[in-house]
Amino acid sequence: MRLFVALSISAEVRESLALLLDELRRADNRPRWVNPANLHVTLKFIGHVPGEKLPSINDALSKVTPPAELALNFRGLGFFPNDRRPTVVWAGVQELSGLADLAGHIDESLAGCGIMRETRPFAPHLTLASMRETRLAEALRALIRQSEDRPFGGQIAREFHLMESKLKPTGAEYTTLRSFPFMREDLNR
Repeated sequence: MRLFVALSISAEVRESLALLLDELRRADNRPRWVNPANLHVTLKFIGHVPGEKLPSINDALSKVTPPAELALNFRGLGFFPNDRRPTVVWAGVQELSGLADLAGHIDESLAGCGIMRETRPFAPHLTLASMRETRLAEALRALIRQSEDRPFGGQIAREFHLMESKLKPTGAEYTTLRSFPFMREDLNR
């Protein structure tokens, strides 16, 4: 199983980003653009694990103490690792509080299951495209430069999800295996 932990995004943010993805695709269709239905904020990429490990992963995630809710704003575009040799186009996620802490708690909890800890600092984002070729069409580069501070909306997150990713020729297919609400009954006592 190929697993990750993520926050879903609201329908309003998804619609805004779907319009953006149409613009970006028209500017350059060479990158592998993400299907808007697959947009999410990754909190932890787990990777390939045997199915027998799923119960211990679920148990570890159920022990994460999440905040009551997270306020998120989606704004701006950029590249990983940089604009000279881009391999990923991303939309920014600005947290108002607690997102990096939640990702850190998830990382720490999963380390107890033998999942490797993150070595890079947490950088919240939505992946919009991946590229094999790092040369961008000038129209795409200009559009991204113009959108460096473009707003895509905001939302309140109240749960995170354990997701399975199946890679198919038509693109990744994601399935929610379990959701973990932020306000759980056992936390309200």
